[in-house]
Amino acid sequence: MRRILLLTALAAALTQPAPLQAAGPGQDGLVTLPSAHALRPTLDRFAAAVRAAGWKVFGEVDHAEAAREAGLPLRGRTVVLFGNPAAGTPGMAANPTLALDLPMRVLVWEDDQGGVHITRSSGADIASRVFARHGVAIPPEGQRGTEALLERLTRQAVQ
Repeated sequence: MRRILLLTALAAALTQPAPLQAAGPGQDGLVTLPSAHALRPTLDRFAAAVRAAGWKVFGEVDHAEAAREAGLPLRGRTVVLFGNPAAGTPGMAANPTLALDLPMRVLVWEDDQGGVHITRSSGADIASRVFARHGVAIPPEGQRGTEALLERLTRQAVQ
């Protein structure tokens, strides 16, 4: 009985929509921006911004499509994997486990009202949560540079 109550509570918690973060980094390290475009155009605009910055789009994970294939409903939820092999390869060569968390990613998603948003990690979150766990220290100026780039790429996608 206790196990059933625990599973019921967990299921309820997982189905409650999380509140949107402000347009700046939240305490959880996530930054969410509303998009002026539909899902596919937002994805395409983000990919174009990544490529214009000289970075690479490695692919997309379309969770909504996978849900449909499983016979389940899910609003748009697409993760874009992107990065800069020239910047990431030396880190992965020195710290092989870093490859587990690279490339970087953003989530483009639809809310219950049909609005589209893009969510990303902040530069500080990437440094403290991702790189630090692999023994890589990112100095404050590196964190600020990452934040500025991600802010620029996501703004280009949503405006």
